[in-house]
Amino acid sequence: MDIFSLWGEFYNDPWFWQFPMATLAISMVAFLTVALPWTIVAWIDPASLRKYKIQQKPFEVKKYFLPSIGRILINNLIVAAFLVLTWPLLKLTGVHNNELPAWYVIVAQLVFFVLLDDFLYYWMHRYMHENKWLLRHVHSVHHRVRNTCGINGNYMHWLEFSLTAMVTLIGPILVGAHIYVIWLWVIIRQIEGADGHIGYDIPWNPVHFLPVYEGPVYHDFHHAKFKGNYAGFLPYLDKYMGKTYIPAYLRYLKAKRDGLIAEEIAQRETFEKQSSKVVR
Repeated sequence: MDIFSLWGEFYNDPWFWQFPMATLAISMVAFLTVALPWTIVAWIDPASLRKYKIQQKPFEVKKYFLPSIGRILINNLIVAAFLVLTWPLLKLTGVHNNELPAWYVIVAQLVFFVLLDDFLYYWMHRYMHENKWLLRHVHSVHHRVRNTCGINGNYMHWLEFSLTAMVTLIGPILVGAHIYVIWLWVIIRQIEGADGHIGYDIPWNPVHFLPVYEGPVYHDFHHAKFKGNYAGFLPYLDKYMGKTYIPAYLRYLKAKRDGLIAEEIAQRETFEKQSSKVVR
């Protein structure tokens, strides 16, 4: 009975609902806020935006929309269960709701979270491709979608979703961040997760204002080509951690610097492939 009383004290604590539970809820709402509008755009696929499609082929919206919603709900329920089980440990961390730190401390913490999260995610993601069992049984779920739209960002195996969530929280736990800073961080992280799958390289996309984020092209090539481009925010990791850039992605960037848009780049790629076949 004493054990049940002890656990009851944990879960009747308002801090339990403010820290892990509210953070999870904010994370899911932030993702859907960005993902759903872009998914609707991909479903309609307006003619005016087709020139910005990174992959010049139909989206797989109808096939994966309901499965994506189902995965999102189930995966968040599983993570909620993990948070319940680990709450006695989470409560001991330095995460707090006391006075907010100075603005420059908040900025420094957010930069640290991005750097650490991206480094850890790069290696986790890369290992999921290099380990045959994980690739076949876990990560292959996310790669069922080749031409993604926003809602596919969290279409993944529950284990991958849980590990990604855990990696996201490592930085805040290490520094003992304020809960408001954590909420801001998970919002930024989920914006990136949704935007990385929208399938359009639109110049006026507001997410381009994020100073360390380069847009959806980087991860879109990962889905199209399968291997390489393993990071999230910071593509430079592919250069320094094993030359894992996708060559087609680098050619896309070069063509974009030449002033071309997605449709024109795809046409150039097709022309060059056909020309090389003729030469052979």
